[in-house]
Amino acid sequence: MRCLPRCLGMLLLSCPVLLTACSDDSKGSPDAGTPPAVAWDGTSTPIEEKGDWIDRGVFAPCEFTPPLGTEIDCDTPALFNLSQCNPSALRTASRHGIYQTELRPDTGEYPWGGAGLQLPEGGGTGTSNFDRFTRQQFDDQGMLLTSVFTTPRGVAIKTALAGCDVPEPHHITGCYAVCTNGVLTEKGTFDADRLVLSRGEAESSGGLNLVSESAVDLGFPVDVYVTKNHAYVVSIQLKPDMPAGGLTVFDVSDRDHPVLKKVISLPGDGYWNAAWAKDDVLYVATKASGVILYDISNPGDPTYIRSVPSGAPPNVHTLHVDGNRLYAMALRPAQTIIFDITSPRDPVLLNRVVFSSEEFVTSYPHDSFSYEGRLYINHTDIGFLVTDPSDPMQVKELGKYHYNRQYSHASAVGTFAGRTIAFEGSEQEGAHLRVLDVTDPANIQLIGEHRLRPTTSIHNMILKGTKLYVAWYQDGVRVFDVANPTLPKEIAYFNAYRETDPNRLAIVYEGVMGMRVPGDGYVYAVDTSRGLLIFNEL
Repeated sequence: MRCLPRCLGMLLLSCPVLLTACSDDSKGSPDAGTPPAVAWDGTSTPIEEKGDWIDRGVFAPCEFTPPLGTEIDCDTPALFNLSQCNPSALRTASRHGIYQTELRPDTGEYPWGGAGLQLPEGGGTGTSNFDRFTRQQFDDQGMLLTSVFTTPRGVAIKTALAGCDVPEPHHITGCYAVCTNGVLTEKGTFDADRLVLSRGEAESSGGLNLVSESAVDLGFPVDVYVTKNHAYVVSIQLKPDMPAGGLTVFDVSDRDHPVLKKVISLPGDGYWNAAWAKDDVLYVATKASGVILYDISNPGDPTYIRSVPSGAPPNVHTLHVDGNRLYAMALRPAQTIIFDITSPRDPVLLNRVVFSSEEFVTSYPHDSFSYEGRLYINHTDIGFLVTDPSDPMQVKELGKYHYNRQYSHASAVGTFAGRTIAFEGSEQEGAHLRVLDVTDPANIQLIGEHRLRPTTSIHNMILKGTKLYVAWYQDGVRVFDVANPTLPKEIAYFNAYRETDPNRLAIVYEGVMGMRVPGDGYVYAVDTSRGLLIFNEL
């Protein structure tokens, strides 16, 4: 989940998580009727980097009439020119449900974000992101929704959206305006996409079947690690007035019927975002305690050991283990923390590595992936870094991949036809799968990509052989055949998101987040509402 303030009322959200009996029935496969992916010969032609957001043009024939910079209240219906709109179509739109909007400023510039709209049945007060509507008109006379977000520094950001048309089912188009402390700072048009099954999809396809589902009552579940026939699910606290997170332990010896074994939370530390294990020790990334160690020699009854590093604890967001190394990605202060865990219970701090940029001073390492002696770091705004950590005291940056308005978030790396290939995803509206040839880190090339709808985002991914499993928030679990990495071929999916599930939120960072494919024949995923989901591995 993104960890920077978002304009248009987007709350400060800290981005959860870390990486991440088979049916042969392919009926209904996403790419049914097309040939399967074939082995790649290693040749490729670099393709154009278009960024995450692609300008699709003006969404609706309406406008907020005052010019930018005007001192004004955006919540003024008369200032919206809706004379060219289609009110009869708007009367047919669903007036309840969860919509995610794509905003297009009139300037045609990259938007700062979207606005999630949650409209309850029965006429109750809805929300935009986490903010309750201060105006909620959605009836036969039209649609006008207004919300106000006040930043921690007291800046009031008011966003107003006026409906104009319904160009296709589950979509509402219109225009919007944003006022910051009473001054018009942005205006344009929007496309609101109701987050139901899209593109005519079923719940599942390609033989990816749900084996079991287990609720997680602790906080907002975001990640899972599986070892010793147990699934360790970690949860976060999104806001101070929301339930605290922690650790929920399931015995998954019987994948059809997981058994809840233990729930753990610590006072004053309700943001547990990632987990990994080595031998009998479970490592948990937390916001307030750094990395917490638990003894899992009795896997159903973890017991607290201690937290590392000593001193003022950093806000550790993700982590992973590679051999005798533990890599922890800290948001504040922004650093990659390296431990020697030859003795798993007694991590030895080796170094705190900082990658900085004068242009992107707020960048931080979000996630990382180890492969064949290299450490790949998703360093949000700075980009996707390739580093050599062989000497932990002198970690070398070998190269990076960067594009406009990047927010590098997660990756997986493998070898195909003698080439080192990275699958990378950012996290924001329009985030999608990128395929990068990183064989020469000093000359990284974009050689493939795959996009879904522009109102959802990737969270994490796991590469198993030539199959890539992707946790794609509201678009669920997606499985790709990447035998030819230049042409990722979607072969299966499971749409886990249902807007009627308990505790669904009108934010882009919601749905399937954490994922593991440990090689035991199953896929373990965490959905922010439904909890632990277990599928068959393809």
